[in-house]
Amino acid sequence: MDRKYNDLIGDMIKENDYSYEKDLPGKGKPLSKDYIEKDTFQHFQKIAKDAGYLPPWLKLQKEISVLMQEAQTERDIKKINKQIKKHNGLCPPPLQKNFISLENLETAKKEW
Repeated sequence: MDRKYNDLIGDMIKENDYSYEKDLPGKGKPLSKDYIEKDTFQHFQKIAKDAGYLPPWLKLQKEISVLMQEAQTERDIKKINKQIKKHNGLCPPPLQKNFISLENLETAKKEW
């Protein structure tokens, strides 16, 4: 052994031939201004949005909206409020919604 320590990661890097790099799209081209201006999280959000990803709380919000259109009884309202509670646990605090009742159902339909 010619070294006093094992450098496993360093050895792996030295052994890599980087042949996969020659086939990467955009290799050798400058990064777009859009990529440079945004931080990592904003860039991730754009990629996720372009790929059609919806956060779980937004999917749930759409489901609740559909349920509200069909609601007619107190039992329906309880089911919706259970979903609203789940929604509020997943979404950012400023976007949380109030529970509904039969009295304010029409107003809630417009809000959702």
